[in-house]
Amino acid sequence: MKIMKFGGTSVGKPERMHQVAQLITKDSDAKIVVLSALSGTTNALVGISDSIAGGDREAAKRKIDELEAHYRKFVPELVIKEEARAKANAIVTEHFEFLNIILRISFSEALNKDILAQGELMSTKLFSVYLEEQGIDHLLLPALEFMSIDSNEEPNLPAITNKLDQLLKQHSHKKMFITQGYICRNSRGEVDNLKRGGSDYTASLIAAAAHATVCEIWTDIDGMHNNDPRIVDKTLPIEQLSFDEAAELAYFGAKILHPTCIWPAQLGNVPVKLLNTMQPEAKGTTIQEEAGTVGVKAVAAKDGIIAIKIKSSRMLLAYGFLRKVFEVFEKYKTPIDMITTSEVAVSVTIDTDAHLDHIIKELEPFGHVEVDTNQSIVSIVGNEIAQTPDVLKRLFETLNSVPVRMVSYGGSPHNISLLVPSEHRTKTLQLLNAGIFGL
Repeated sequence: MKIMKFGGTSVGKPERMHQVAQLITKDSDAKIVVLSALSGTTNALVGISDSIAGGDREAAKRKIDELEAHYRKFVPELVIKEEARAKANAIVTEHFEFLNIILRISFSEALNKDILAQGELMSTKLFSVYLEEQGIDHLLLPALEFMSIDSNEEPNLPAITNKLDQLLKQHSHKKMFITQGYICRNSRGEVDNLKRGGSDYTASLIAAAAHATVCEIWTDIDGMHNNDPRIVDKTLPIEQLSFDEAAELAYFGAKILHPTCIWPAQLGNVPVKLLNTMQPEAKGTTIQEEAGTVGVKAVAAKDGIIAIKIKSSRMLLAYGFLRKVFEVFEKYKTPIDMITTSEVAVSVTIDTDAHLDHIIKELEPFGHVEVDTNQSIVSIVGNEIAQTPDVLKRLFETLNSVPVRMVSYGGSPHNISLLVPSEHRTKTLQLLNAGIFGL
């Protein structure tokens, strides 16, 4: 059994869906195909939900009509036969009738989750109609029947494994299944989701639950690159990464893969392949237990970082000081990305300002608090780079013109992280590409 996940750009146009059908039928392996919503759909649904929440029903109606027009145009380019077009149009009608009905319903968070689920439900149903028209045997397997999260909004992998196993046994005569990424049910049985990047998460969870041989993530880029190709001119795809290396890169800004995708695959020891729908012949990147090589492999940047420094002479020789500081962040469920300490100060970084005012207020009794916004974390990632000779020397020689605010070194053998003002982010990535990779 293998898992194949296709993102929004891979199914965003009718011809792309046709191409996906060719890719999933290239071999006779049993497979589960996970689809995202058509590109742009989730953003449109968020806009609809926001308008309803804000009481602007007219704006919501306009957005619904615009999105429906896009799908009405999509259908005749996706399927040719009248019967298939009738089925596809009936699917579009069903889901947009729902969106129009909710205009008359009081807004709630549960309703918001229902709205956001429509994209994946439509993309998979429309794709199923196309496969049926092409005579491709398959089964549409609703994610809402097996994908679930617990009361902490974490995937319930044992339950997912049990339910998926039962469903696959019920349909053991089938070799191809189509399902939705992103959507799930919560502990109350309501429609919910795995947040942004959730389709990657779905694919990885299914891979672990089904004990898959491989989890293929198909996007519009030929694998993980050594740097951000949107910013740096010369970048190279990476052929092999370990799970740990990939997790570091995904968490610290590599957009091709969502950070949550790594741990289920690592837990089940399922190799993950990052492949390009537009260039299926490209090798892409394989993520597995073994790193393959030692040394620096890639850099990534994470924006929207806030640095908080707590300075206090009472910190000197005071046990329990850091625990009290961390308890403040735990109270407001705010993760810390980086931390550095000295005898009289501790600096941490966070990536959200959702509770910043409350956090600062509770930290002030501990000492003088300084806050720097508009920061970026630049991470240099590779297998055992902390033990790589001269890596720090080369790094700081390369970045001698960049004002580095913090350095995290030694916490992980695979990662050296730097905090720089966001205005220096692009320059930092470009300098590293030349100084570390010689490109």
